[in-house]
Amino acid sequence: MRKAGEPCILEYRICTECGECDRCELNPDKICDNCCECLDEGADYLEVKIDDILISEEKPKHRGGRHTYRFRNRPGRQ
Repeated sequence: MRKAGEPCILEYRICTECGECDRCELNPDKICDNCCECLDEGADYLEVKIDDILISEEKPKHRGGRHTYRFRNRPGRQ
């Protein structure tokens, strides 16, 4: 269990020491004892669920690497 005041790992809030993060996913009445029954080790693939795709509308920032050289007109030179 996390300490009160730290960010909760399950909800978007501060930890209230409710103990929900220590509960078994298969049996909510049981505290997790790391039996790993909830893990599907026989799977030959990994899955990541995508909830949303965020697209930035800002212009990309220059990251360096390629330099663009510009020469300014100096006074007296054209």
